[in-house]
Amino acid sequence: MRLKKKYSRRTFLSQMAGVVAGAAAVPLFADERIPPVENIAERLRQQVGDAPLAMQLKDMTADECQAFQAKFGAKLKELLGPFQPPKTWKTSLLGSVSHAGYRRDELLLEAEGLPPLPLYLLIPTATKLGRRPCVLALHGHGEFGHHPVAGRDDLPGVEKAIAAANYDYGRQLALRGYLVACPCLTPFGDRLGNRQAFQRRDPCEDVFLRLLALGRVLMAENLHDALWALNHLLEHEQADAERAACVGLSYGGRMTMLTAALEPRIKVAVISGALNVMQERLAQPYSCGAQIIPGLLQFGDVPEIGALIAPRHAVWEVGSQDSLVKPQWADEAITRMRRAYHALKADERLIVDRFEGGHQWHGAVACDVLAKVFS
Repeated sequence: MRLKKKYSRRTFLSQMAGVVAGAAAVPLFADERIPPVENIAERLRQQVGDAPLAMQLKDMTADECQAFQAKFGAKLKELLGPFQPPKTWKTSLLGSVSHAGYRRDELLLEAEGLPPLPLYLLIPTATKLGRRPCVLALHGHGEFGHHPVAGRDDLPGVEKAIAAANYDYGRQLALRGYLVACPCLTPFGDRLGNRQAFQRRDPCEDVFLRLLALGRVLMAENLHDALWALNHLLEHEQADAERAACVGLSYGGRMTMLTAALEPRIKVAVISGALNVMQERLAQPYSCGAQIIPGLLQFGDVPEIGALIAPRHAVWEVGSQDSLVKPQWADEAITRMRRAYHALKADERLIVDRFEGGHQWHGAVACDVLAKVFS
């Protein structure tokens, strides 16, 4: 009878150590290389940099430019989804205040099935024969929404915001004799509601994601409201619908570009603090859902949208100390837009106002252009 060999605890542990050591010596992969873990941030940076931009502007003839505008304009509308404003609405006057040179009406536009749109209408009081040229004045990011643009320096904090960015351009233009509408966009100012409901999240990002899940795009929602405000403005008894402009700073500049690109009634666009492109901005972590058009970089970018304004006048304001505008990308954007203006023999209508200052409204060149075009 064969006796079983007895193993001591020390012998067992010694043999197990050898087994483990032998296992460790076996390569995990046949080629003995461990693949690197994917860096998603770096991959996205590369993909944004290599975005197709399939309709990127090139040198072209007038016929080719018009064909580009038709094709890219149709694609842009497709990417945005529905944005047409209501055909009829109810207007409520919430208050009216007279100032030296103009009257400020605070309005609320309401249509069935839509969130109400807060709007200021600034009406010059100086006697004038005939109808007035009109300006749709769009605000940028910030907790105050449309209040600074309309000159509401009587509200807490607004006076400081106006001083920081020369932000009351709606009021400034009303004092120059223009009939001005200042709507409040989403999710800013009165349209934000309770900021605490978003906790620490960026409302632009949060609202964009929720709307996207519902099949809507935040930028299209704001385009809808900008056009709604424009329609209301042009129905005013003093409005000259043939002389309409759109102006804005920062996000207001971005929305001015988009609104003018898709609304031919706008004869002059003044785009301040927004001469940057999404390809540059999205190369870094980014959360502003208010500026995202899903799928845009497959076909084009800011220059291609801006080119839809041609041959109408466009003034791009760029502050020398504006950290949000990168010179290399700004130059590239202007170069691409100039191809459309050159093709349509309207080179002089694409104007870049480079001024000493930061992220702010300038207005000096813009006001001269408005006066010239609407004289």
